[in-house]
Amino acid sequence: MPIKSLIRTIPHHPHQGIMFRDITTLLKDSLGLRTTIQEIARRHATHAIDKVVGIESRGFIIGAPVAYELKTGFVPIRKQNKLPAQTIGRDYQLEYGFDRIEIHVDAIQPGDRVLLIDDLIATGGTAEASVRLIQDMGGEVYECCFVIDLPDIGGRKRLERMGCKVFSLCEFEGK
Repeated sequence: MPIKSLIRTIPHHPHQGIMFRDITTLLKDSLGLRTTIQEIARRHATHAIDKVVGIESRGFIIGAPVAYELKTGFVPIRKQNKLPAQTIGRDYQLEYGFDRIEIHVDAIQPGDRVLLIDDLIATGGTAEASVRLIQDMGGEVYECCFVIDLPDIGGRKRLERMGCKVFSLCEFEGK
């Protein structure tokens, strides 16, 4: 099944000129959702992953069932002040300003092999900050995995320049 065919494109959302790639249409399709989870889990089944880390919020939707399939734990990376226990965080740049993501201080142990998951890679700012958080904790990012890559925006190359392996299930050209 071509996963890409189940992803809706919404022109000019949230701003003029942006083509928003909406995975809710993929998620509501039972075969599409199962295929997405199974393809990612199958790719990583033999790689001794210690933790799956999902980036808020759509990374949770994909990451938790992948962790279940891989028989490992799931760790959320959230926006600032959303996690209840002690956290460490990283700031990252947005188009206009900065934002911050955080992870619990006890979520990743030194030497943990981590699969980082999100729905989409665009500029790579959030993913880069997430990789750095995992590394700050002594974890090794085995791979950064996305449902969608927007290669024209450059996030994949940004992560690869950091030495990260990057995988996506499909690509969309343009912005």
